[in-house]
Amino acid sequence: MKALVYHGPNTKSLDEVAKPAIIDPGDALVRITHTTICGTDLHILKGDVPSCTPGRILGHEGVGVIEYTGSAVTSFKVGDHVLISCITSCGRCENCRRSMYSHCISGGWMLGNTIDGTQAEYVRIPHADTSLYPVPAGTDEEALVMLSDILPTGFECGVLNGKIAPGGTVAIVGAGPIGLACLLTAQFYSPAAIFMIDIDDKRLATARRFGATHLVNGGAVDAATAIAALTNGRGVDTAVEAVGIPATFELCQNLVAAGGVIANIGVHGVKADLHLERLWSHNVTITTRLVDTASTSMLLKTVAAKTLDPAPLITHRFALCDAMDAYDVFARAADTGALKVIITP
Repeated sequence: MKALVYHGPNTKSLDEVAKPAIIDPGDALVRITHTTICGTDLHILKGDVPSCTPGRILGHEGVGVIEYTGSAVTSFKVGDHVLISCITSCGRCENCRRSMYSHCISGGWMLGNTIDGTQAEYVRIPHADTSLYPVPAGTDEEALVMLSDILPTGFECGVLNGKIAPGGTVAIVGAGPIGLACLLTAQFYSPAAIFMIDIDDKRLATARRFGATHLVNGGAVDAATAIAALTNGRGVDTAVEAVGIPATFELCQNLVAAGGVIANIGVHGVKADLHLERLWSHNVTITTRLVDTASTSMLLKTVAAKTLDPAPLITHRFALCDAMDAYDVFARAADTGALKVIITP
């Protein structure tokens, strides 16, 4: 089968590899119908994720059809259309019982990291009963790919960890796919103001369409000064870091109000400074999290009910044979306008 393979920092290729097989009784073999590229894949290619070793098939998002199941799989059968969670969970270990599926003892973020992933024609899914979701009838399966990772990530790591509440003020630093997913799901809680900060006017215009109340181009103005002026000098109740570089994490420290929350979503490959000399007395909470996908079932219901529409996040479509072009377009988002790309084998 064809698959996009990581060969070390800054090196990848579309290769012919062996089709995966069932290894454990709880496995399912899924034929991929739609997958995508994540910003985390770009971090892997930069060498920021040492747990992903050369030879790994990339990708942790997708929708597909079950081709085979192991003898212990009871919730799914051959031919079922399924959503693949980016997090694999056994559902039984201590961490899973705490709904901390990202730290499952025999799972967690495995796909495209420690086992082969979804940017391929087929993928093996361990713990299939608790790591796959049935696709609701009549839903847009391309759009559901957004529920593999970015929507639960934006919601859990940004909205829930950030304690976004009715009437609150929110600044989201980074109007890429994750930041926009946070923006979409923040509106479940009716904050009074959502400030979107980015250096790309095209992405800021998209944020406006998605519901942002205020736009700040951090390349044209000092974002902290602008937010201070918009909040009467107070700052925001929740500052969400959705980029993953030191400058944006440090910016969040300059945006947050006393008693507020800094919610980190971004994947960080290098250290960032923490200014405790300013924050120590401000009752500020800083949260970190790897998505647990505990909210996926709820988000599926909102999409099926048409109260949440993730389809506008999709900007480009490619065949798997053009995966290298898809990576080029996604990596040059400032030039191409890419948000999420759909790859179809």
